[in-house]
Amino acid sequence: MAYKDSYVRYLKEAAADISFCERTGRRVVFGYASNLDIIFQYDPAAFQRLLDEHLHTEPHFDAEDSIGSIADLARILSAYMLLGEGAEIDITDYRVCQYLNEHFQGTPGLGGTCAQGAAALAAVGMPLITHVTDRCREVCELMSYPGLDAVKDGRQVPIREVAVAQTPVYHMVFQFTKGDTFRIGDRVCTVPRSNRLIMDYDTVHKDFGIDPDFQAYLEAHAGQLIAYNISGFNGMIDPAVAKRRLAEMDRHFRIIKERNPDCIFYFESAHYMSPQVKRIVYDTMARYVDILGMNEEELVVHTRECGQDIDKTSFPDILRGLELVHQKHSANGIILHTQDYSMYYGNELKGINIEKGLTIGNLMAGTRAKTGRYGSYRDCEDGLQYPLSRTGLRFFEELAAAQLPVCTCLVPSRYMDKPKCTIGLGDTFVAGVQMAFVR
Repeated sequence: MAYKDSYVRYLKEAAADISFCERTGRRVVFGYASNLDIIFQYDPAAFQRLLDEHLHTEPHFDAEDSIGSIADLARILSAYMLLGEGAEIDITDYRVCQYLNEHFQGTPGLGGTCAQGAAALAAVGMPLITHVTDRCREVCELMSYPGLDAVKDGRQVPIREVAVAQTPVYHMVFQFTKGDTFRIGDRVCTVPRSNRLIMDYDTVHKDFGIDPDFQAYLEAHAGQLIAYNISGFNGMIDPAVAKRRLAEMDRHFRIIKERNPDCIFYFESAHYMSPQVKRIVYDTMARYVDILGMNEEELVVHTRECGQDIDKTSFPDILRGLELVHQKHSANGIILHTQDYSMYYGNELKGINIEKGLTIGNLMAGTRAKTGRYGSYRDCEDGLQYPLSRTGLRFFEELAAAQLPVCTCLVPSRYMDKPKCTIGLGDTFVAGVQMAFVR
């Protein structure tokens, strides 16, 4: 069965969804974490100097690695670049931040799945509510879109009204592009895929709670909530802290679900610095989550935790991995987002056109990859010119031929080989998926 391209139709429907929310006061919610990214572009000379002076072993990393020295930076960053893979990792020595700032050109940008997803959805015109942990003026300014509100003193207010004069929470993001080259000894290495490594020097997100005013407002207006997007726990490293914070949030989630069973709980996965914290978070979220979202690298990590390895270039392996995660976490459904396609795998979502959400998610993420910014509705229209991914089309045909015991849907992306931006693409995708839940 051939894929039927519905991008144009669903983008037109998205305009009606935006008008509906403006008219009725129904809202999507994004929580919780925000920070200020410093985005570094690849500099061949500066990166080669880093390797020549500080790489003392073969590039490698493990699941619980952190960056505690310049040597660690050289070893771990080169290992990710060799694979063309992205991740998030902790910096434990401020001198690493100083080195990056001194040797590479950095540009400030918005960080955090919550913050980036909210900004991306607001950029196309959708009104929504968000919770931010870093309320510095720089972050709030980057999120200042019409219709993007926070909560203060029991009411919705424009994001600028919650800004405070404080030092930003910095995350250092190193972006690299397919085709970039570097030397390790006499060996010339080429980056196989555009990606980024997020390196956090961050104490705020090791222990944070939801603002009580935000909680109370959502609970009082639960009937107006369309979807509740949850992320930001991955920076916690102390299991005792995670248990305490998740117990507090458990009460809040339960109240929202009781007052509005139709509110979709969407939990976006991430790279967790502590496997113990990850288990605590997932045990709590399993009681509430309707959809668990992740990229293909995170899917690989999840399946390894199940004791199996998968090849993310093999569609049968992808399906096997999704089934493993679906069973392990008792997830109602999983959304997988990749460069070539996005896919839903799980139980039927009654009354929800998940194909529409996947399509708009692909289009919004592709628009950010192309332009380097959160795209407007017009920018998304311009993104329709790109061809559909050949890999995505092939996987669609393989899925159509498969006989599976669950509901599935796959949408090929509009493909770019060398994107201008690789930061926040997954977060922007999640923003677009919300269009499926407006009803």
